[in-house]
Amino acid sequence: MATQKRTLIPAQATHPGVLIKDELDATPDLNQRTLAKELGVHPSFLNEIIKGKRPVTADIAILLEKSLGISADYWMKFQSQYEIDKARVKQKNIKKLRNIEIWSIIREYVPVRYFKKHNYLIDELEADIKKVKEIYDVETVDDLVTSFSKDKFAYYRKSEKLKIDDKNMFAWSSLAQYEARNQNANTFNFDNLTQLSINLNNLFYQNNDTINRVQTLLNQFGVKMLLIDKLEKTPIDGFSFWSNRNPVIALTLRHNRIDNFAFTVMHEIGHIDLHLRNDRNRKFMDLTKKQNLSECEKEADNYAQKSLIPKTIWQEILDNHLPLNDDKIISLGNNYGINPAILLGRVCYEMNYYAMRTKIDKKLK
Repeated sequence: MATQKRTLIPAQATHPGVLIKDELDATPDLNQRTLAKELGVHPSFLNEIIKGKRPVTADIAILLEKSLGISADYWMKFQSQYEIDKARVKQKNIKKLRNIEIWSIIREYVPVRYFKKHNYLIDELEADIKKVKEIYDVETVDDLVTSFSKDKFAYYRKSEKLKIDDKNMFAWSSLAQYEARNQNANTFNFDNLTQLSINLNNLFYQNNDTINRVQTLLNQFGVKMLLIDKLEKTPIDGFSFWSNRNPVIALTLRHNRIDNFAFTVMHEIGHIDLHLRNDRNRKFMDLTKKQNLSECEKEADNYAQKSLIPKTIWQEILDNHLPLNDDKIISLGNNYGINPAILLGRVCYEMNYYAMRTKIDKKLK
């Protein structure tokens, strides 16, 4: 199949009168008055053609052929191209004005600076409008406005304690879903989740190049994992949803801690296992400061706790190793193959030890 040739539209259409002026400038003994006399027209008539105010008609083209030695066909083709270019320039300007109107609406609903900073937008109006539609998965700007109004409370419960920017939350979730559509992963099977949890805990315990290794492992098990930079007033930890045939975990990494990272990953896997298994249209966005947790969030929290520290191990610690200190936590963590920082996080949560000083390294490595 032949490739369609791209039509280049000039910034301004060129009238054939320009060529008449060039010929006059290049011929010392010929001026407008003399040429007008040769053509048998009034000098003002010829001047209007030169200034692009009148067209070169077939009759004038034949006269110019005789006077200037340039074929009548050429003059007519020049005039025809001028008319075509003028129409195309007009359409281009109309489209440009329409794009400006569309962009003014987009700016109300899209954090343009964020997308420019992350190289999704290139300061080329038509291309940027197309990219915004791709990211937000809409056909028109009206669809964008409708989607914003429909979805801004769809994934999370707004907390009075959190400062949330709905436009930025909408952008973050839309970008996560856009990136998920562009990422590949192996076939997902719910039966493999137990083995996935075991493998993840090994990586958490080792805490070495953890983010990349966890992402690779999740993709191998058919789970897409994304890291999306946060925007202002978007207190998100994780976001779980389906993209085509694969579940997705999107993270912001607001805290550079292994315990927070591990819990968030397992929390989102909990949503996949417990809540997305039978309903692939649901989406779960988990905010940093939780308030009035829904039953689904409580279930995902419990799932993460039990996956990171099995119930039998936690009960054994409670029965035989209290009171706890850093040395005990490190020793127990190494004994059970649990990262001490993860164990410490559970201790702080369950026993309110948040004020306890610690030498345990929590950094995500």
